[in-house]
Amino acid sequence: MTQHPAAATDAAPVTTVSWRHNDDIWAMILAALLLLASWWANVPAATDAAGESAAAVSYENALTPWITKPGGWKTNPLDAFSGTPSDGGPSMAVALVATVAGCVVVFAVALAGVGVPLTRSVPGLLGVTLLAVLAWLASSQAAIKSLQLEYVLWAFAGGLFVSNVIGVPNWLRPALKGELYIKTGLIFMGASLLFGTLMKLGPPGILVSWITTPIVLIATYQFGQRVLKIESKSLNLVLSADMSVCGVSAAVATAAACRAKKEELSIAVGISLAFTVVMMFAMPAVINAVGLDEVLGGAWIGGTVDSTGAVVAAGELVGPVARDVAASVKLIQNVLIGVISLVVAALWTRISDEGGAAPAIGVAAGMAEIWKRLPKFVIGFLAASAIFTFLASTGPESRESMVQATLKGPVKMMQSWCFCLGFVSIGLETEIRRLAAAMGSVKPIVLYVCGQTLNIALTFVMAYLAFRVVFPEVAAKLMSGGL
Repeated sequence: MTQHPAAATDAAPVTTVSWRHNDDIWAMILAALLLLASWWANVPAATDAAGESAAAVSYENALTPWITKPGGWKTNPLDAFSGTPSDGGPSMAVALVATVAGCVVVFAVALAGVGVPLTRSVPGLLGVTLLAVLAWLASSQAAIKSLQLEYVLWAFAGGLFVSNVIGVPNWLRPALKGELYIKTGLIFMGASLLFGTLMKLGPPGILVSWITTPIVLIATYQFGQRVLKIESKSLNLVLSADMSVCGVSAAVATAAACRAKKEELSIAVGISLAFTVVMMFAMPAVINAVGLDEVLGGAWIGGTVDSTGAVVAAGELVGPVARDVAASVKLIQNVLIGVISLVVAALWTRISDEGGAAPAIGVAAGMAEIWKRLPKFVIGFLAASAIFTFLASTGPESRESMVQATLKGPVKMMQSWCFCLGFVSIGLETEIRRLAAAMGSVKPIVLYVCGQTLNIALTFVMAYLAFRVVFPEVAAKLMSGGL
């Protein structure tokens, strides 16, 4: 039986699951097939106005117009379904129907693979996807969009409302596979992490991201265990990873590696989304009030605000350079998702689910245990990143254009849809009563506040050292010409 990345039992044993019933394997299969389809959909760009062919260096993706989300609207929601998502493409309504159908078909294949018949999976998938459409619709309303309240928040809140007010109908339950959707989206995220692009920020970005992050993670975990005495080590770890790396994406990956309960993952997601909304506005306000330059302010935002989308929005409130620096720092930090999952999978083999030390095991048995606990989608995450980095950094200029057309077109939108479906599912699976019982006290909130305070302070110090003391020439270059 396939388990949520946060296992459903109180003491989730590590069990051997047939490959065809493993969500991680299906996430990799789906992501690989969709990445291949997106790559093959690249076509030479149209001839320019001067009559010169751009085919040698420029590509566009034929799938891009067909994968979309509702457009913006002010007072009439129907306006979100009018117009066209791109020049020369289908109408918004047609493209959105195609996107919904694609989500249902693709994930119905995976659910069939894990043993859910089409008669049960298709109605549920259609219901979850339509709830995702409503989340997109809410986030695209003009006033809400101006507040940068992203679709992930609406997806989770909408699922919570249905679960706790209306009740989840039985026909919807077969499609509540939040881990499958989010893991597939994380592999798409891995493909988008081009190391050559990230390294344009240079050593300062690495200094801010890769030194601060492990310090905050370890310190907050130890604080939770030794000072707050949080009983659940897995909850403690998931919260620590959430606040120190990149929010909910890191929480999902870490929960899979340490076999946290699904309620514990929901606690981390809920707290993270709430604080992200606050920090997204508070940090730019502070930066603008004290007059920090855009490079330092952007690096500070990138290292502390959890969600990548919220990072871009917060950076935009400071300025275009701050936006680019913040996004680059966050992307460099996102690379650690895979590394942290590997380390957690290895270390957690030495801790029993009851909190005591695991029995001594030999090297061979230890490696087998690590492999069992390792969230397999991390392999897909790292492989996708390595493959697309290689494709973008080798060969002719036209190949780099193909990579950009693939990643900035269909893959980026597929990633967002996977996350939206995932958080709708997590919301639908979350019952507030059980969530309150799992939290037990205000300790998780205290941990998050204290940990994020440390993160904010330490990230500022590292950003100041990196861009003002050690590499001031990089900051000067960024201010004059950007990334």
